[in-house]
Amino acid sequence: MHSNVYIPDDFLTHIASQLPEHLNMDDFVAACQRPLRKSIRVNTLKLTVDDFLARAQENNWSLSAIPWCDEGFWIDADESQVPLGNTAEHMAGLFYIQEASSMLPPSALFNNKTNFDAVLDMAAAPGSKTTQIAALMDNNGILVANEFASSRVKVLHANIERCGVRNVALSNYDARVFGGWLPERFDAILLDAPCSGEGTIRKDADAMKNWSLESTNDIAETQKDLIESAFHALKVGGTLVYSTCALSCEENQQVMQHLRDTFDHAVEFESLEHLFPDAKLATTTEGFLHVYPQLFDSEGFFIAKVKKLASTTPPVVKKRLGKFPFQKLSTKETQDATLSLKSAFSIDFPGQSQLWKRDNDIWLFPTALEPLLGEFRFSRMGIKVAEQHKKGYRWQHQVATSLANSQADTVAVSQSDAREWYMGRDIRPEGLSGTGEVFVSYNDIVIGLGKWVGNRIKNGLPRELVRDKNLF
Repeated sequence: MHSNVYIPDDFLTHIASQLPEHLNMDDFVAACQRPLRKSIRVNTLKLTVDDFLARAQENNWSLSAIPWCDEGFWIDADESQVPLGNTAEHMAGLFYIQEASSMLPPSALFNNKTNFDAVLDMAAAPGSKTTQIAALMDNNGILVANEFASSRVKVLHANIERCGVRNVALSNYDARVFGGWLPERFDAILLDAPCSGEGTIRKDADAMKNWSLESTNDIAETQKDLIESAFHALKVGGTLVYSTCALSCEENQQVMQHLRDTFDHAVEFESLEHLFPDAKLATTTEGFLHVYPQLFDSEGFFIAKVKKLASTTPPVVKKRLGKFPFQKLSTKETQDATLSLKSAFSIDFPGQSQLWKRDNDIWLFPTALEPLLGEFRFSRMGIKVAEQHKKGYRWQHQVATSLANSQADTVAVSQSDAREWYMGRDIRPEGLSGTGEVFVSYNDIVIGLGKWVGNRIKNGLPRELVRDKNLF
């Protein structure tokens, strides 16, 4: 498949000068020319790993455990009729199609500590690591997911919504702003930095088409700015993970050396040699993971873990936030909304959350977000749960994807009806009728929110989630 992959001679010479002694270039080139194994991560916000394994067996999917992620698996599935991305399980957010090496940074960030209250993902799109972090947080605390490219924010939000994430606040900035705007506010930060993408060559045969050492050095300068910003935004005692899908030391070890040179005694590198069995094969003398594609038959990746030992002096910035357009619901308003939700679906709003209002729209924000509201401007926070009108509430799709649980009242539909649903069409479950809004479920998973009109359920699936072909 990738035997004609383009690998510049200058790049091979460059990598040969950096390759560890226990590795060789023939194996490196051979690995770059092999197709990448497909891998997935179970979304534990929706179901347990054991429950997913049972579903995988029903679908005749063959899974092999990924050693550095308890929820990760390499998958062998027949996609000749239905691509994995169009299966009911994927569309319902039960799993995320994610490259195995991409699961390493969040695993490193949360290794030995899982109760972070405030986490920042500085370069979040398309959302694989963001949704992994949210699952590791179990939807608690606050996760700020930033993406600089406006064109990528939409897909980031779609993946967050599909996976049932509700503790995220999205922002759309050059991540260099965080050090000055939110100094020492985060317990943990992931900087999966924009990079040359040298490690992605196994899934993109043209990834190296425009490679040059000059370009690599230019990118490294941006990475150094970003890691300085990240370190300023990190609390004393907090954890920072820096990662790239690049292989050159200029974008990896040298960026980490810049961090130490800049902040000196405040920086402590934490070794990742015990993160998973055989991690030592990829561990550098500093304790970083430098994953070459032949080591674990994966993409190339770099991961470094840092602890902040002392306070730093952030850059001085001027803030112009404007008036915050939301108001917290009163106790009575909160009680009314809570009773209405309970009456409609037999579910409650989750703990560690608060209801806020903007015009007639009701939003659910993580409680941990409130201290940041007067400090930073977000593009989207929490989830929109309802539109209020004179007679009550019009509930929104994310109530189904993010709040539904095993106690929720649902209408179970057939496979053919579920297909129609995902194609954006109304459905008529055989022998059933009702009134009001209703959760629709297929194979014990809530897939959306509709409204009874006689014996028909009016489809409430957002337009951007509609699929029209190759469905399960």
